[in-house]
Amino acid sequence: MTLYRERLWAPPSLYLATALVIPASLLVFLPISIVTGIIVAAAMEVGVLVLLWAVAPVIEVTDTEFRAGRAHLPRAVVGEVVPFHGAEATTQRGTKLDARAWTLFRGYVRPVVRVEVRDDADPTPYWLVSVRDPDKVVDALRS
Repeated sequence: MTLYRERLWAPPSLYLATALVIPASLLVFLPISIVTGIIVAAAMEVGVLVLLWAVAPVIEVTDTEFRAGRAHLPRAVVGEVVPFHGAEATTQRGTKLDARAWTLFRGYVRPVVRVEVRDDADPTPYWLVSVRDPDKVVDALRS
């Protein structure tokens, strides 16, 4: 059963900025052919949008695991879970970050959640993951 799920979509401004690929590809291909330029521009824009969609990681908490992108952490080894907002989230991603920690950051998602890993065989002390609502992730992992 899924207790929490979100996809870390890029903000609309980033999708809008991808439109810059259209004039760039037109500049290159219009001297060859107008039709080719338009087709390549459209194809490149669609390709960039699909790529943005495909690389947006999913954060999910189920009854059995915590998943961040492609990584899975069994709930049995989840220790303390702490949410961070604002300046403290920035500090956790920067000066307080342990080099051994597993991270999944997106620059456009500022809050983070720190999930302690209680597994003697795993050298990773914790996961630090960007999430839009860390309090909901904490509640889901504590339930």
